Amino acid sequence: MENSSKKNLITTLTTPLGAMFVCATKNGICLLEFIDEENTKTQFENIQKKLNISVLEEKNKHIIQAKKELEEYFEGKRMTFEVKLEYIGTDFQKKVWKNLHQIEYGKTRSYQQQSEYLGNLKAIRAVASANGMNKIAIIVPCHRVIGKNGKLTGYAGGLERKKWLLLHENKHKPNNEQNEKEWSLF
Repeated sequence: MENSSKKNLITTLTTPLGAMFVCATKNGICLLEFIDEENTKTQFENIQKKLNISVLEEKNKHIIQAKKELEEYFEGKRMTFEVKLEYIGTDFQKKVWKNLHQIEYGKTRSYQQQSEYLGNLKAIRAVASANGMNKIAIIVPCHRVIGKNGKLTGYAGGLERKKWLLLHENKHKPNNEQNEKEWSLF
């Protein structure tokens, strides 16, 4: 048996938006992606190469916790995630991804606003690129970032899923803070 520090564990889960892969190291969730995405295989290969690990079809405590928390999220009972994460990316990407957690459940920000929160208004394209490289869908809420004009843009899982997630969160916001915002897909 391999050293547990060199294993990356993977399993699938079913969501209202389709099947997803959830992948974890001993440190936390490192991948949560929809199975129908074109580049999922490439992502697994990159993770294996960067961490010098192999991927096994198993579960660990992080995967079990992520599945439970995602079920609660889709039932409208969870607004924040507590499962540990392992970000795999550059320092800048990690900073952008961590900053995404500051966007409240049911709210959105533009890429420009995200750049401002990071302290560099000129980094809009870099922030958008880092959002696009996020490998932990839903838990790292890149779906809450929209275009400056209010249009939905740039979601690896597809704009229909992004819209669904935003409407879901809007519907389940606490204290009936719902708004009637209807996002445009284009």
